[in-house]
This record gives sequence, structure tokens and C-alpha cells, in this order.
Amino acid sequence: MRPSAHAHKHTDSSDIDSYSRRTLIYLILTLNHIYPDYDFSLLRAHHFKKEDGVEAVEEAIDGHLLEVSKVWDNTPSVGEAPFLDSIWTALDEAIVLKDCDVYSYKSDLETDPFGEDGNVWAFNFFFYNKKMKRIAYFSCRGISKTVGGNVGPEDSGFTYTSDGDEEAVTRYGMANEMDL
Repeated sequence: MRPSAHAHKHTDSSDIDSYSRRTLIYLILTLNHIYPDYDFSLLRAHHFKKEDGVEAVEEAIDGHLLEVSKVWDNTPSVGEAPFLDSIWTALDEAIVLKDCDVYSYKSDLETDPFGEDGNVWAFNFFFYNKKMKRIAYFSCRGISKTVGGNVGPEDSGFTYTSDGDEEAVTRYGMANEMDL
């Protein structure tokens, strides 16, 4: 008996193969567009994972960006809303998070920008809203100060004037509170 041409191979529920070859192509094209100096055309389904939902991804991202959030909250005139709330509100307005499938990219750390010297951690998430035909790519990485060029707060280019002392100008870099 000949196997049916429509028979499906059993795959892990988080394997992107079980969802759509078209989705895989969209994710790879997104990476190629965002990082033109790198070639992602050899990536395969095992480089991506469909996440369990927006809530789980939000928790993971919030954990990585907690220190940035603290700096944001302590920097006068940066924003009215807390940092993490601002990010999630902007993403929701752009792509309607409740209607998204979320995929993560698992870097091989050799052929892409996430394996560069000094990279301590990174996350790469794709929020894909099929109804809207949109993908929002959210990526961030932590770079060690010892390898990242030793840029101090005075070199960051960010300044603000303290409300308490009009003449005191303090330079502020987003990584000031993080010692990696």
C-alpha cells in the first residue's frame, strides 16, 4: 500500500513545521530585511519555535528588561507611563497582541548578529497577526560592558537637567544600572 500524498509527519506541537511553510518564509524574510549584512536563507524550522502565547512571552521579555525599566522610571521627562507598559501598549496598537501567534528565533550564535563578542543574552520574538498580515519583530540583547566598548555614561549622549538643581546636568546611559 502506497502512503498518501497528504499524510502528515508527526511533529512536536511547538515545531513551526506543523503550522506553515509560508510562516517560516515570512520569519526568515523578516530577519533578512532587518539584518541585511547577514544571510538567514539557510535557516530551517528547527531554528524557530511557536510560543505558548503572548502572556508567557511578555513575562520573559519583562524579566530581561526589568533593569531598563528601573532606569526609565528614574529618568525625569522620559515618559509618562512606565517603560514596560509603554512597550506593550505600542505593540498592541500596532499589531493587536490578542490576535497574534508568537514565534521565537533560536540563534546558532555563529552566523547571525546575536553571537557577536560580548553578547550576554538576547531574545528574538515575532508577533504574527495573520488577519492583519503583519509581523512585529521584537529583539533585544545585553552586551557586556567589558567587551561592548566600555562606553560610560559621559559618552552615551543622553543628558537631562535635574528638576532639583537647574545647573546640574547629569549624563545618563540606559545601561547605567546594569553591571553585566
